[in-house]
Formats: sequence, C-alpha cells, structure tokens
Amino acid sequence: MTEWTGRRVWLVGASSGIGEACAHALHARGAQVLVSARGAAALESFAASHGGSHPAQAWPLDVTDPAAVTATARAILAEGPLDLVVYCAGHYREMRATAMDMADLNRHWAINYQGALHVLDAVLPAMLARRAGHISLISSVAGFRGLPKSLAYGPTKAALTNLAENLYVDLSPHGIGVSVVHPGFVQTPLTAQNQFEMPALITPQQAADAMLADWARGVFEIHYPKRFTHFMKLLRLLPYRLFFPVVRRFTGL
Repeated sequence: MTEWTGRRVWLVGASSGIGEACAHALHARGAQVLVSARGAAALESFAASHGGSHPAQAWPLDVTDPAAVTATARAILAEGPLDLVVYCAGHYREMRATAMDMADLNRHWAINYQGALHVLDAVLPAMLARRAGHISLISSVAGFRGLPKSLAYGPTKAALTNLAENLYVDLSPHGIGVSVVHPGFVQTPLTAQNQFEMPALITPQQAADAMLADWARGVFEIHYPKRFTHFMKLLRLLPYRLFFPVVRRFTGL
C-alpha cells in the first residue's frame, strides 16, 4: 500500500498512542480515516481537527461488546468498502504470578485478543466478497517469550501474533493482505506506567512512520525500533537453559 488518497481506513483503538499517530499520518497522506475507541471525546476532537476533502470520522466503540462491533462495522461498510483495518486496541497492567488478578487477566484477554476477533468477524465477509483489503494487528515483542511482569499482557500478544499468522495463510489466496506489528517501547499512556528504564524508547509518530513504510513494502511482520526488536528476536531463539538466566540478569527479577 503506497497510495493512500481516497483509501478508507478503520483504526480501532485510535484515541491515543500508536493508533492516533497512525490516523494522523494516514489522513495527512490523503486517506479517509475512521477512528474508534471507548473515549468519544478524544475521537470527536480528532475528527474536528482532521477535516478537509476527506474528513475523519469518529465511531465510539467498546471492542468487548460484539453486538456494538457488528453494528458499527455494518454502518461503516454501508458508506463504502474498507481498504485497511488496523486493530490498535490494547490494555496493559504489570502482573506476576505471585499476585494474580483474575478480573484483570480477563480484561487483557477481552480487549487485546477477543476484541480483535469481534472486529475480524465483522469485516472479513465484506473483504472476502471483494477479494480486497488489508488487516493489520498490533501485537508486541512482549509476546515473543515469557517475560517478568507480563503474565497478563504477554500471552494475549502471543495469541495475536499466532492469529495474524493463521490469517495470512488463510486469506492471502483470497486477495486479502495481512500484517502483524511488533512494537518495542513506544511513548504511550500504556507504557507511561512502567517504573523502569525502557530501552530504545520511540515516539508514536516514529512508530506510525515505520508502519506506513512497511505497509508500502508489503511485508508481513512490521517491527520497530530495529535496534531493540532484533535483540528481542535473538531472545526468542535462545534455548530455555540460556533464556531464563539472561532474562533474570537483565531484569534483576
């Protein structure tokens, strides 16, 4: 995807962070962006400041409500086909097995993974009928291996990556593109709660630029910043007898 003028893009989870930055970058390149999240005020503010010949649209939505997702997708598709759907919605809280919080575990699962399923169920039939469109799921390097304080977050991102891989296998023959995004540390409201130094921290704008560049290249896996994600990829290759000591040494946990 190199030409964005006139393209319709639905970004789910776009009230802040990476989703908002992507919406801004895509609008600047001529796309009509449709932004969804629970925070209606933030969405309306974004839409009001992104007008012009292809005004942005605000579609408030709770991804944990499948009926609401279906109704919103139906209304959006009634106005025209979607060229790109980006699932950016995410929830993150530190958690360790010594202090499990079942309610928050379920919340991670509902937003980070099940919400993506609700959106896919709502948009894929129209894409399959057209044999066109692209799905991009924002996962995380936290899903590569089991990491300290990521008991709730990491498994949901691992599941999202696996989901994207399955989607690519199944949908490529039908003309539908699929990509998965593995960010490192990005300055967002989610990472702001971290009480440790985040290596290779980048801005949401830098993350959005990396995503647009790799959408243009047509790659399946988008990961950034490379100086950090390559290290995380190396960790993924280590046998357990080396992986666990390395993690303890670098995290002190």
